[in-house]
Amino acid sequence: MNPEDKEGRDAMFQAVDLFAGAGGLALGVSLAGFSTLAVLEWNRWACDTLRENQRREFPALSGALVHEGDVREFDWSAIPEGIDLITGGPPCQPFSMGGKHRAHGDSRDMFPTTVDIIRRVKPKAFLIENVKGLTRSSFANYFQYILLQLEFPEVSPRPEESWTDHLSRLQNEKTSGNPRFAGLTYNVVTTLVNAADYGVPQRRERVFIVGFRSDLGVEWSFPRATHSQDALLRSQWINGEYWDRHKGAPRYDLDSFPALAQRVKRLHGTIDYGDFLPWRTIRDAFTGMPDPAPQSSPLFFDHILQPGAKAYPGHTGSASDMPAKTLKAGDHGVPGGENMFQQDDGTFRYFSVRESARLQAFPDTYVFHGSWTETMRQLGNAVPVSLARKVASSISGKLAENALSRLAKAERRNAV
Repeated sequence: MNPEDKEGRDAMFQAVDLFAGAGGLALGVSLAGFSTLAVLEWNRWACDTLRENQRREFPALSGALVHEGDVREFDWSAIPEGIDLITGGPPCQPFSMGGKHRAHGDSRDMFPTTVDIIRRVKPKAFLIENVKGLTRSSFANYFQYILLQLEFPEVSPRPEESWTDHLSRLQNEKTSGNPRFAGLTYNVVTTLVNAADYGVPQRRERVFIVGFRSDLGVEWSFPRATHSQDALLRSQWINGEYWDRHKGAPRYDLDSFPALAQRVKRLHGTIDYGDFLPWRTIRDAFTGMPDPAPQSSPLFFDHILQPGAKAYPGHTGSASDMPAKTLKAGDHGVPGGENMFQQDDGTFRYFSVRESARLQAFPDTYVFHGSWTETMRQLGNAVPVSLARKVASSISGKLAENALSRLAKAERRNAV
C-alpha cells in the first residue's frame, strides 16, 4: 500500500475506512488530502463497486487494499500504529428510524468493534458517521456509552461485565476531578448535521463523531454550514435568480405551501441575509442530464428508467425545486417515496442510479455494481462525498497545523 497516488504526489496523511460501503466516505477523505491505505467492507456488491473503480484507475482508491469480509478479521499488522485517521459508518440498523431499535441488543451493532480497532491502532483522529436515530431519547444512555468508549478506548469492558456497569465505570472516569487513567484518550465532538446545509442536494440528517487523540492538544469544531433554505427561498421568490438559471422550469405554487409562504414573507422584510448560499435542489443537481433511457449510455452510466413509481399517502416523493428527501437503503428493496420525485408534468418516477449518485455527490465517472435494488442500497447507505470532504478537510487542516507546530518546537529545541 503505497501512500503515493498515481501522479506521484506524496500524500501528507494516511487513512483507513471501515464499513466502507460504496466508498463515499473514502472518496471524500481522499479529496481532503488523505491517502487511503485500506477500505474494509463485507458486502460483495459494494466491494465489487470499489474494485471496479480501482480497475478504472479512479484516483481516490488508487493503491488502497479492498478487504472483503468482517472487519474483525482484518490483519491490522499491515497498518502502522498511530495512523492519521480511521473513518467509518458502523452499521446503523440498530439505531435506524425504520429499524427495530435494539441498540446494544442488536448483533449488528459494530460500535464495540470500532472502539476495539481504535484501541489497537491508536489513530491521531477518527471520523464516524451514523444515522440521526442514534440521538433518539430511548438511546440516550447507550449513545453516551458509545461516546465515552471513544473517549477512553483503553478503559475496556471486563469479562462478563454488562454494558451498563461498564458505562458506570466510564462515567466515573469522566467525572473524576483527578482522573486515574493516564492511557489513550480522545477529545470527542459529536454533531447532528443536515447535508443540505453543506451544499448536498438532499435533506439528509446524520450524526458525525470526530475525535482527536488528546496528546495532540488539538482544538476542533465542526465546519460551519455554507447553505440555507432561506437563501434558496430568497433566490426563488425575492430576486428570482433561481428561475433565471432554470429558464423554462414551471414555478411551483407558493400559496400551496403555507409554511414556506410565511418564511418568504418574513424574508421580504429582512435586510441582512447573511452569506449563506442557496440550498441545492434536485433541479440543480440534474442540470445537464438527459431523462433516463431504457438502456445505459457511455456518458451517463446506469442512467436507466425504472418503471412503477407511484405516490400514495406518506410516500409522495421529492419536489424538484427543493433538495431531495433522504435517500434510503431499504431492508427489503427500494423505498417508495424517498427514492422518487415529482416531474414537471405532475407524474412521479424513481431516481435512476446516476441521479441518485449525483444526490450523494458521487462523480459521474464513478460506477456501481449490482442490481438496481443492490445499487440503491449502496447509495442509500453512503456518506455524501462532498460532505465527507468538507469534514475531512477540517481534520487534515488541524493535523497539518499540529505537525507544523511540533516541527517548529523540535527545531527550537535543536537550535538551543
